[in-house]
Amino acid sequence: MSTNTVYYQRISRGGAAGSYQAFPDACRLRNGDIVCVFYAGYGHISLPNREYPRGGRLCLVRSRDEGRTWSQPQELYDGPDDDRDPHIAQLSNSTLVCSFFTYRQTSNGEEFDTKVLFSHDDGYTWSKRPVTVAKGFATSTPVREVSPGRCLLGVYTVQNGQEFAAMAFSNDAGLHWHKPLPISAGCSTLPDGSETDIIRLKDGNLLAVIRSDKVNMHFCLSRDEGKTWTPPQDIGFPGHAPHLTRLSTGAILLTHRLPHTALHISRDEGKSWQGPFVLDEVIGAYPSTVELKDGSVLVVYYEEGEGSAIRALRIQVRKDGIEKLKW
Repeated sequence: MSTNTVYYQRISRGGAAGSYQAFPDACRLRNGDIVCVFYAGYGHISLPNREYPRGGRLCLVRSRDEGRTWSQPQELYDGPDDDRDPHIAQLSNSTLVCSFFTYRQTSNGEEFDTKVLFSHDDGYTWSKRPVTVAKGFATSTPVREVSPGRCLLGVYTVQNGQEFAAMAFSNDAGLHWHKPLPISAGCSTLPDGSETDIIRLKDGNLLAVIRSDKVNMHFCLSRDEGKTWTPPQDIGFPGHAPHLTRLSTGAILLTHRLPHTALHISRDEGKSWQGPFVLDEVIGAYPSTVELKDGSVLVVYYEEGEGSAIRALRIQVRKDGIEKLKW
C-alpha cells in the first residue's frame, strides 16, 4: 500500500465559514442524514474584530450520502462572544441539541459559559437564544441522553487555581440544568481534568473519560445515572478531546488527539484498550466518529494552523486494528 495515498477529504474550508475551521463533531439523524458542526473564525481564538464583529461562530454541514459529499456551510449561531467548540446530538424526542461555550476577555480576565441550542427540524433552523448550562464552565463534548429526558454534559473549569472536570445534568431534555457536579476536583493523580465524554456500558454503568494535559487520560464510573462518580483512575495512555462511540458490533471507539489524531478500541467495556492507531498526522484533531450503514466508520477532525479545514476519513475496524478506506 502506498504511503502517499490520501484517504481523507476536506468537507469544509474557507468561504462562508471563514479562514479557520476547527473542533468538529458529527452525528447521524433519524432521517439518515449526517450533520457535522464546527467552529468557524479567523484563528484558534477569534475575538470580535473589524472583519468578525461578533467573533467566532458555529457552522454546520450536512451529508445525505454517507459522508461522500457535503453541503455548503450553514451558519448555526453567531452570538456577541467567541462561540466555540460545538458538539451535536439528537435526543429521543428528535430534538437536536448543540452544546458549545462562549469565550470573552474582560478587565477581570477570561470568562466562559457553557450553553446549548435546539433544533426541531433536523438542523435547518435553530433557537435564537441559547440556554445557559453552566456559567464559568467550558465544554468540548456532546450532550449524552442517558434515559428519556435525562441529559448529561461533561464540562470543566478553573477554580482556586485548579482545573477540574465536572458533570452537568438536566432532567427535562436540556431546557434546565443543575449546578455541575465536580468529578475530578481533588484527585491526587489528575491535577488538571478537563474535556470529558460519557458512554453507557452494557452493565448499565456510565463510563466517563477525562482529558489531562499533564498526565494520562483518566476515567471514572457512575452506577446511579450520573449522580455520583467513582474517583478518577489512569486509563493508561495520554489524549485530548476524548470522544466515545459504540459500534453495532459492541466495540467502543475512543478517538482523541495524541499521538497526532488517534483512536483506541475497547472490546471489553473499557477494561482494556487496543491502540493507539494513528488516523492522521495532523495535530488539530478533535476527532469524532459515526458508524456508516455499511459498517465502516466516518471520522471527522480538523487541521491546525492558518487556513485550517475540516477533514473526513473513512475507516474499517478490524480485529487487529483499523484499515483506512478510499471514498
